[in-house]
Amino acid sequence: MLIKTLVIVAFIAIIASLGSALFHLVKHKEEAHSQKTLKALTFRIGLSVLLFIFVVIALATGLVQPTGLGARMHQTTPQANP
Repeated sequence: MLIKTLVIVAFIAIIASLGSALFHLVKHKEEAHSQKTLKALTFRIGLSVLLFIFVVIALATGLVQPTGLGARMHQTTPQANP
């Protein structure tokens, strides 16, 4: 449950950073706000990369188990021959 919470918080922070960059890009056209846009986008990229690395490590160590259609397709179950 802790891992899911961390991932959700990271996604919310990424969306907030993207919204902040959009606000500074649209609302203010001065050079100082251009730097704020750049910092917000850089922060978003950094968070995205860290989240990706965290998810890969969690999958590799077994902290997170893949579920869903893709995981079920790779399971080896005997097929009945009609």
